[in-house]
Amino acid sequence: MSIADIRRDYNLAGLRRKDLDADPIVQFGRWFELAVAARSGEAERTDVTAGTLATVDGEGRPSARVVLLKGVDERGFVFFTNYESRKGREIAGNPNVALVFYWPDQERQVTIAGAASKVPRAESEAYFKSRPRGSRLAAVASNQSEAIANREVLESRWRELQAKHPSEDVPMPANWGGFVIAPVRIEFWQGRPSRMHDRFRYARQGDGRWLIERLSP
Repeated sequence: MSIADIRRDYNLAGLRRKDLDADPIVQFGRWFELAVAARSGEAERTDVTAGTLATVDGEGRPSARVVLLKGVDERGFVFFTNYESRKGREIAGNPNVALVFYWPDQERQVTIAGAASKVPRAESEAYFKSRPRGSRLAAVASNQSEAIANREVLESRWRELQAKHPSEDVPMPANWGGFVIAPVRIEFWQGRPSRMHDRFRYARQGDGRWLIERLSP
C-alpha cells in the first residue's frame, strides 16, 4: 500500500453556526472537555493536551514541535518551556506563532494564531513546583535544543543534580517558564463525509469582539 492509498472518512458529527459560543475560548473549552471525556480504551493513549506549535526564525523559516497545553483562560493558551530553546529564541525574535490541536477520536482540529508572551514569574514558579521531581530535574539538566556529544553527558548531569538536590526542593532555572498565546484568530474544524468538512473562523476585531465566519473546507 502506498502512502496515497491511506485514507479515512469522517462521519461522527457536523458543526453548525448556532452550535458555536460567541467566545472562542469558551468554545475551545467545550471541545477540550469532550476530548478528555472520550478517552477510554485505546483512546487513552491520546494526549489531548498535545498541540503543534509553529514559530519562525529571523529569516522567516518555520519550525514546529509538539508542546503540552497547561492552561487556558481569558488571556489565551499557556505552555511552559526553556526560554533559551529554539522555540524560546524564535518567539523572542518574533512572537507571532500558531498552535494546532488535532483530536482524531472526535474528528476535530483547532488552529490558533496569535502573539506569545511570557507569563509572570510567580505563575511559572507555581507550575514548576507542581511538577514531579524528575521533571524538575530534567528542566535543570537539559540545555534544550543545544547539541551534546552523547547521552552520557545528559545522564551525568542528571546524576549530579540528583545528588545536589536530594529532596523535593529543586529550584526553577532562571531561563525556564511559561508563555501565553493571546489569540487573534481561532479556527474550529469538524470532519465530514466526502471531505465536505465544517470550518468556522473566529477573528478578533478592533473593538475586541469576535467575527465568526464559515469557511469552505
